[in-house]
Amino acid sequence: MQALLSYLEHESQPMIVLDPDYNILAANTAYQRQFGAVGKPYLGDKCYRVSHHYDVPCDQAGEHCPMKKALEMKGPDRVLHIHHTPRGPEHVDVELRPILDARREVVAYVERLATVRSASARPSGEGLVGQAPAFNAALSAVQRVAPSMLPVLLLGESGTGKELFARAVHEASPRAGGPFVVVDCSGLTETLFESELFGYEKGAFTGAHARKPGLVETAKGGTLFLDEMGEVPLAMQVKLLRLIESGTFRRVGGIETHQSDFRLVAATHKPLHQMVADGRFRQDLYYRISAFPIDLPPLRDRVSDIPLLVHSFLQRGDSGQPRLVVDPAAMARLQAHAWPGNIRELRNVLERTRLFADDGVVRVEHLPAMLGAVPMPPSPGAAPPLAQGVGRRGEIEDATIRQLLATTRGTRKELARQLGLSERTLYRRLKALGLA
Repeated sequence: MQALLSYLEHESQPMIVLDPDYNILAANTAYQRQFGAVGKPYLGDKCYRVSHHYDVPCDQAGEHCPMKKALEMKGPDRVLHIHHTPRGPEHVDVELRPILDARREVVAYVERLATVRSASARPSGEGLVGQAPAFNAALSAVQRVAPSMLPVLLLGESGTGKELFARAVHEASPRAGGPFVVVDCSGLTETLFESELFGYEKGAFTGAHARKPGLVETAKGGTLFLDEMGEVPLAMQVKLLRLIESGTFRRVGGIETHQSDFRLVAATHKPLHQMVADGRFRQDLYYRISAFPIDLPPLRDRVSDIPLLVHSFLQRGDSGQPRLVVDPAAMARLQAHAWPGNIRELRNVLERTRLFADDGVVRVEHLPAMLGAVPMPPSPGAAPPLAQGVGRRGEIEDATIRQLLATTRGTRKELARQLGLSERTLYRRLKALGLA
């Protein structure tokens, strides 16, 4: 064990040693600096108590437990969790590796923890924000693929934050120090698309008074983000495929071949697979850009994130503006809306609301009249909407949870979906009620 501890001390990332009963046996200096709280000893305590403030292991609290999987597989497991830290809740990429004895029995585990810098689990003035399971699943996929050079395809409805997720891929990659170049493919004609992407030589066309490098050259050493990939004209798809496959291109009006050097991230709200079947998108290009697809959840699948997003957007206003708060009834109305425009629609509503909240409090009357008038479409198999579900804090009332728990025979996951809560939040509420 001493040799293992000496090895961990040379690691720059936070690492701890656990026994099979979830007890923390040791921690390196990096862990103590990043996750150790003053006055709260952790050695000998359960990992789920320290990291999650749970009284039971993660898998019993509705989360994926890497220790359980590592024990079954006798190999490493990796998961994205939200941990309690001295700075508050944070997304943490956790990798657990079992230590086996001569009989291949697990005697201990080594856990590596890496804080995810590209997203916040607290209200934030910039970047990705969220805690909902659907959001965490997309963020986990980003952490998986970012270190590689695989092309990434972001799929999701308009307004789900595709550019922010693309930037998160870039920032978590070895190319984070290089440029992040955005190409908006929507509304570009074939000629304009080619000149924007590849650049042009002097005299290539009327008005080309000097050589201009294209966005492919600008992205050298970094990431090229092709937004709204489904809008690329068919004729340009051929040239884009050649660029991706050969890594070379020519400027418009030029004969010299240039070498490209970028990591490709593409995004679209269109069903590319259907467009391939209809002949509107090249099949070979589709397979080249979709090596690692990531589905981005619509806001209606992240209802528990709405208060977090609201507080984040309200603190992103001009520094000279007063800080706004949202009363519980207004927050309930925001959470009841279906948000077809997703996060972009939410941001626009809050910007409008800011103009009416003269006393610094956002109330129902400040919201658009139709907001929440059309109920959010239920998931398949979900129970009818709850009539009196919102309490004075903008949360589901305790009585509602007790009533639904008594009348529902489904799993905790199904109960959480009916209440519009994450499983983690539901567990905390049940625990507070003595029902967990």
